[in-house]
Amino acid sequence: MTFILFIAFIIFLRIGELLISKSNEKWLLQNNAVEYGKSHYPFIVALHVLFIASLIVEYYTRQPLAGNLCFLLLFFTLLAFKIWVIMSLGKFWNTKIYHISNIPLIKKGPYKYLKHPNYIIVITEIAIIPLVFQLYYTAILFSILNAIMLFVRIKEENKALKI
Repeated sequence: MTFILFIAFIIFLRIGELLISKSNEKWLLQNNAVEYGKSHYPFIVALHVLFIASLIVEYYTRQPLAGNLCFLLLFFTLLAFKIWVIMSLGKFWNTKIYHISNIPLIKKGPYKYLKHPNYIIVITEIAIIPLVFQLYYTAILFSILNAIMLFVRIKEENKALKI
C-alpha cells in the first residue's frame, strides 16, 4: 500500500509539473519565446513515462520488503529544492527549452550558485526515487539513460541561452 501511495504521489507531482509547464508555455509564447530542442523532447517524455512504468514493474516482480526512510526523506528534500527552482524561474520554468531574446538569465535562488540546478535535482531524483524501495535495476538503468538524455539537453539549452 505504501508503494502505491508513493507512486501515485510521484505521478501527481509529474502531472502538476506538466500543468505548470503548459501554463508557462502559453505565457512564453505570448512573449515571443522561441523553442529549442524540439526533436529530443519526445524522448524526455518517453524516458519519464518508462521510468514510472519500470518502478512499478520492478516493484511487483521483485517484491522488496520495505521502504527506506532515509531515501524517502532525501526525496522530500529534493522536492523542496525543486519548488525553489520553479519559484525562482517563475513564468520561465518549463519542461521544454524556451528563450526570449534580450531577457537576462535568472540569477536568483539556486541560479545564483549553479548553472543548471533543475538538472541536478532530476539526476538525483532518478536515482533516489527507486532507492526508496530498493529498485536497483531501475535506479541504475534510468540514471544511465537520463545522463545520456541530459548530455543532449544541456548542450541544446546552453546553445539557446548562449551560455
